[in-house]
Amino acid sequence: MDAITIVLIAVGLAMDAFAVSIANGMSTPNSKRRKATLLTAVFFGGFQMLMPIIGWLIGLSFQDIIMTVDHWIAFGLLAFIGAKMVYDGTKKETEQKTANLKLYTLLVLAVATSIDALMVGLSFAFLQTEILMPILVIGIVTFGLSFVGVYFGCSLGRFFGNKIKIVGGIVLILIGLRILLEHLFG
Repeated sequence: MDAITIVLIAVGLAMDAFAVSIANGMSTPNSKRRKATLLTAVFFGGFQMLMPIIGWLIGLSFQDIIMTVDHWIAFGLLAFIGAKMVYDGTKKETEQKTANLKLYTLLVLAVATSIDALMVGLSFAFLQTEILMPILVIGIVTFGLSFVGVYFGCSLGRFFGNKIKIVGGIVLILIGLRILLEHLFG
């Protein structure tokens, strides 16, 4: 898998975390913004790195069984995740204002925003992709976007809000389509 594809996957996966980070930034008091920014970025980036590893390990155990349809599975998983992200991006946002972001809340949000990364890790195993470089890029991109998302949450949230998920979803669908077309015609 080439570097551009890995970066595009990382950006696509980070869109959920970015959108949630913006919401966290909008609901975090200025006095706690620095701590919330770092904690959110660490949790989201860390889980976006962990979940593909789990998916990849699960996928390796089924590799021999599904090798002949791996490109269809990768396409299906990425298209499904991408379509869900696009759908979620079209729904109206419900704002939840909380005065304090708790570690438990961050943990739940980090897991929820990284479920799609688990599926991407599964597709990496089916495509026999080395996992180290993708998880590093996914973690770094998610960390960076989450950091920026919280820090600029108030101003960015007004412009993008939930619509940022649509961009991430479209990127994942296009990557899935590229994988399918490369295996069918390449």
